[in-house]
Amino acid sequence: MRLLWYFPMSKKISLLVLLLALGNPTLRAEELTIAVASNFTGAMDALISRFETSSGHEVKVSYGSSGRLYAQIINGAPFELFFSADQAKPQRLEQAGHVVPDSRFTYATGALVLWSATPGIALTQGESLQTQAISRLAIANPRLAPYGFAAMQVLQALDLEDVYGDRLVMGENINQSFQFVNTGNAQAGFVALAQVSENGIIQRGSGWIIPDNLYAPIRQDVVLLKKGAGNQAALEFLEFLGSDEAKSIISRFGYNAD
Repeated sequence: MRLLWYFPMSKKISLLVLLLALGNPTLRAEELTIAVASNFTGAMDALISRFETSSGHEVKVSYGSSGRLYAQIINGAPFELFFSADQAKPQRLEQAGHVVPDSRFTYATGALVLWSATPGIALTQGESLQTQAISRLAIANPRLAPYGFAAMQVLQALDLEDVYGDRLVMGENINQSFQFVNTGNAQAGFVALAQVSENGIIQRGSGWIIPDNLYAPIRQDVVLLKKGAGNQAALEFLEFLGSDEAKSIISRFGYNAD
């Protein structure tokens, strides 16, 4: 879990908020529509609750795989902020002209865990994975979900991609992958640490927090889409993400927000 809120970006967002406020002396509560990668569901629900209480704005949120949400945005979905589980999709939106310039930044960095709902399974250091004792292994679709892509990197790094090729239970997004494991449809699976931990500590079942060197950092970027350029609530929400309170919430859910 690794990356940073960039101070220069927080200053840019603050300036945008100030300029919009000067142009709109009679500020009022607004509605904000956002698209959020499903791995960030718990943290985002907590952030929205706090933001709505303090600001008076209303936030409507759609959760899904980053790939599906990206496709919806390309096809005109009315989102104003996009919280991806990677950097690549926000960058592509930026290059395609869908994003307010200079609005992209990393809001959180995630971690991957091999997890089973059953206590006592030898997952530490990947024992059950290495001995091929896992009969059904859940992952998110690597073509759609960055956490699924990271899971495939782990299997490749351990030279186990071919071994588990026909044992994979593939979910469209990380929440579906988690549900496969949680309901027993898969013996174990790669999920986001945030889904099974509190303050970075796994709360139930069995788990192995995957070492950083087995997959690329999961840096999660947000962008202000052009549909949200004039939305005061969107700018205030981005500024809120840079606050100590928001960072504390994000960290509590198993991400690095520093």
